[in-house]
Amino acid sequence: MQGIEFVDSAQLYETYEYIRLAMVKSGVNPVISTKSYAYDRKSAMEAFDEARKGLDRDYIDIFMLHEQESRHTLRGHREALEFYLEKKQQGLIKAVGVSTHYVCVVEAAAEMAELDVVHPIFNKNGVGINDGTAQDMEKAIKMAFAMGKGIFTMKPLGGGSLIDDYDSAIGYLLDKDFIHSIAIGMSSRAEIDMNIAVFEGREPAEETINMVSLQNRQLHIEFWCENCGACIERCGQGALSAGDNKPVIDKSKCVVCGYCCSVCPVFAMKIF
Repeated sequence: MQGIEFVDSAQLYETYEYIRLAMVKSGVNPVISTKSYAYDRKSAMEAFDEARKGLDRDYIDIFMLHEQESRHTLRGHREALEFYLEKKQQGLIKAVGVSTHYVCVVEAAAEMAELDVVHPIFNKNGVGINDGTAQDMEKAIKMAFAMGKGIFTMKPLGGGSLIDDYDSAIGYLLDKDFIHSIAIGMSSRAEIDMNIAVFEGREPAEETINMVSLQNRQLHIEFWCENCGACIERCGQGALSAGDNKPVIDKSKCVVCGYCCSVCPVFAMKIF
């Protein structure tokens, strides 16, 4: 795993088997964080058992409520949270937390003594933050950090929309002493090599940088798209049009600028 010792996953991602195989092949036993949309005891138990079976582990390092949207959803998922806390008492979960794209959830989580970890979206342009700016999120994260929460942020490159400003985007987060870890998506060996070098404070090899810059990046729309049309209005190239379940991409017009990603309310637009 080239020194990577912290892996982020989720029930939704269906990556447990791949992580297990990587552990077997490498002999590395990383810290693994996962999450689920489970809201009651039954669905939480199923999510927990699926993670342990898929990873072939007796315990899970971090188990979180996935993508919480408000104090109301935190209350609505309380039964699942109680199950995870029970497993923590049994030593089968090491830490419990929440992931979110909302400033208000980070603020609420900071006040919940039973939570150990907060996993918020955070990048220099505030891409994907649903209820505020990057400055608003930073203030909330600092509050959670001051309350003793473990902080690992996600989407430092805004789902790929900040890839052309990589140095500034990553540097923005690395300079924050209130962030313990950063979940960064990677889709090639070259990206892995470059990110490892940067996070270790080394200059990436010129060959690696060239390989990353030459990657043929494309816009991708996830299945959870709500087909709201905001991206179609934002696209200045006319590359997006209405579809039955989600917008249709005209690849002959798309310049992979990432502007559409910044207006998606559910972060369904990605570039990789």
